[in-house]
Amino acid sequence: MIHIVLVEPEIPQNTGNIVRTAAATGSTVHLVRPLGFDTSDRMLKRAGLDYWKDCTILYHDSFDELRQMYPEGEFWYFSTKAQLAHTQPHYAEETFLVFGKETKGLPERLIFDNYSHAVRIPMIADTRSLNLSNSVAIAVYEVLRQRNFDGFNLVGHLREF
Repeated sequence: MIHIVLVEPEIPQNTGNIVRTAAATGSTVHLVRPLGFDTSDRMLKRAGLDYWKDCTILYHDSFDELRQMYPEGEFWYFSTKAQLAHTQPHYAEETFLVFGKETKGLPERLIFDNYSHAVRIPMIADTRSLNLSNSVAIAVYEVLRQRNFDGFNLVGHLREF
């Protein structure tokens, strides 16, 4: 099981896109409050299209609350401040991919208290960061790649032209 954790997301379109990725990959989305938008926001629903109903979305009042619910979960913290590349860890069967808000990322305390589980997506120098929904997709598909896309259709649909 892949869990996508968004700590205080701010932009509804990003969250909608992430929900679409989660629906396509069978991932669960955890939204940690406060949210920077109302979940009935039409931009959120529009970005997620009709995938919103196909995804498990759980809400938490704090990150600590989430951690207490999953004491055995393996949490990986995505940050530009990390040294470890996101491709280096071997992700557990039940893994939590944790992302921060678009404008600030994860709180520094959270990153440094868990630095052995902090990872970054490599970028060229002087690049501030990637878009949140793109980062989530990169991370989720790395976990799936490590699992050899087990259970996924790897053969495209043939069409006659």
